[in-house]
Amino acid sequence: MLQRILGTTFRQTGRRISATAHRRATLSPIMRRSPVFTPSPATAVSNFSYLRSYSTKPESEPAKSSTIEAEEAAEAELSEVEKKIQELEASLVSKEKDIAELKDKYLRQVAEFRNLQETTKREIQNSKDYAIQKFARDLLDSVDNLERALATVPQDRTKDEENDTDRELISLYDGVRMTQQVLEHTLKRHGLEKIDPLGEKFDPHRHEATFEVEQPDKEPGTVFFVQQTGFTLNNRVLRAAKVGVVKQV
Repeated sequence: MLQRILGTTFRQTGRRISATAHRRATLSPIMRRSPVFTPSPATAVSNFSYLRSYSTKPESEPAKSSTIEAEEAAEAELSEVEKKIQELEASLVSKEKDIAELKDKYLRQVAEFRNLQETTKREIQNSKDYAIQKFARDLLDSVDNLERALATVPQDRTKDEENDTDRELISLYDGVRMTQQVLEHTLKRHGLEKIDPLGEKFDPHRHEATFEVEQPDKEPGTVFFVQQTGFTLNNRVLRAAKVGVVKQV
């Protein structure tokens, strides 16, 4: 680059000398006697230094300015990118929060729906199982009357068939007993079962104690007498059995 600058400088100096000589040739004789300016080597070097300092300074300032502008543009672009990243991060956090809330609502709705399904299924099954509850309760009086009718007949007279009167009584007794058995069998087929707790431990959920008696030969809290049988409908107590319980001494 130095050689190129030197060559340019010497060419410019040569052009100046040629132009001066041409002007002197066209001037008057008096003007022609004026000495021709011939630059010395020191003057050429001085001119070169001047040109160099003049030509390099404008080149360095724009380069520095362009570098600063590029850095500022890069910083501005970087700040924009950082700003967009922060906005995206904030948006991501917000979306994750929304997703968590929606997931929680979804799980709650699913749980409520399943609970509703189970409740509905249980209610439907209970309706099926206990639809005849009122009807069965009304039939219990008929069952009790049949038991009372059979209990009024002495057991010794149900075995004596030689007497015509007893024979008729035995026939009536057998008919009533068969009617009772058929009725109880029909009720059992529909989930209605008898509670006969004689000799069992007293259960307050299934038995109703009407009186207590001390009996040394029996364990306290044992049912020794059944005043009225109880019934269950599909394992639910429809009527508790009324019983007498052994009193603790």
